Amino acid sequence: MNILVTGAKGMVGTALVNNLKNIRDHKNRTRSGISVNEIFEYDLDSTREELDDFCQKADFVFNLAGVNRPEKTEDFMNGNFGFASELLETLERYQNKATVMLSSSVQATLSGRFGDSEYGRSKKAGEELFFQYGQKNGVKVAVYRFPNLMGHSRPKYNSAVSTFCWAVANDEEFTVNDRSTELELLYIDDLVEGMFDLLEGKEQHCEFDGVEAVADVNGRYCYVPSTHKVTLGEIVDLLQKFKEQPTTLMMPKMPDGSFAKKLYSLYLTYLPKEKFKYALKMNADERGSFTELVHTADCGQVSVNISKPGITKGQHWHNSKWELFIVVAGHGLIQERNINTGEKVEFEVSGDKIEAVHMIPGWTHNIINLSETENLVTVMTCNEVFDPKKPDTFFEIV
Repeated sequence: MNILVTGAKGMVGTALVNNLKNIRDHKNRTRSGISVNEIFEYDLDSTREELDDFCQKADFVFNLAGVNRPEKTEDFMNGNFGFASELLETLERYQNKATVMLSSSVQATLSGRFGDSEYGRSKKAGEELFFQYGQKNGVKVAVYRFPNLMGHSRPKYNSAVSTFCWAVANDEEFTVNDRSTELELLYIDDLVEGMFDLLEGKEQHCEFDGVEAVADVNGRYCYVPSTHKVTLGEIVDLLQKFKEQPTTLMMPKMPDGSFAKKLYSLYLTYLPKEKFKYALKMNADERGSFTELVHTADCGQVSVNISKPGITKGQHWHNSKWELFIVVAGHGLIQERNINTGEKVEFEVSGDKIEAVHMIPGWTHNIINLSETENLVTVMTCNEVFDPKKPDTFFEIV
């Protein structure tokens, strides 16, 4: 399949092209229903001759080209309707029956609060043009009214989320006029997956109740359902937690598919290079060192312990706290003893065969470096972040 992407250098176009290349080059094998041969990238610096060539060869067209911040209001119609007309006329001239996707906006809905804007009218006009083209030529047309998009884009332009991410990551000042303002956001990776669904003929259809998409298998429009409704206050509060993480080590809850998980990925793309790396506090002495790596809101902490040759560490037990010891380098011995029954177990461990060993509540335990020359390196996970006011840690030799 040859795929034409207009607006290929924009935020959506760049992400879509990158991921289409992954499928073309067999780096992404999760979409067996998509076969990509050539990807035609069309943008402002492309020529009319290139558009002609692409429109002859394309088997599928993603029209992502558009204008959202023109110098003159009349440029909305020229950019959002004018180019759409040129694209469809070129396809029609070459009798190309390729499926055509249109990137529109919820602002195109006439019953929405943005319906009277020049931008909304230009998007609505583009939609009608595509629907008419599809009916006239017997071509499948997929019109998407996207909500606010969330991906790496120019800050202080047309995305509040991008502006906030950039400002927090770069220690710049920013203003939130109303923390209670709610946005419906579609993350760029979810959008791309929605486009892959379209390529596989699995797109979802809807109609619109105002600016709200309502699922309808016979709906005129298409939509990507994986959106998030969040307030500006929730966004900036999360960003502040992300910024503090290198100091606090605390990683906020980010379950799979959550807004927080997606926002954190986006936030990281705005970090200046000098913030890619940050120092951790090593608690070092003559025995080695112990360094906490990350804290989590609900799953405790992860640390790394380095024991010098011949050193024994641990010699304590917990009431409820539990740990996992995972030796990743060196040669050691883990010993555990039930403080009530006296029962003992031993595990010889090595970085040559990585295994996880439970430290059971009520069993005092230690770890011994058996090597005379090499350090013993152990990754340790614990079900709670250490609290000096309630350490639940009691000395007792195994």
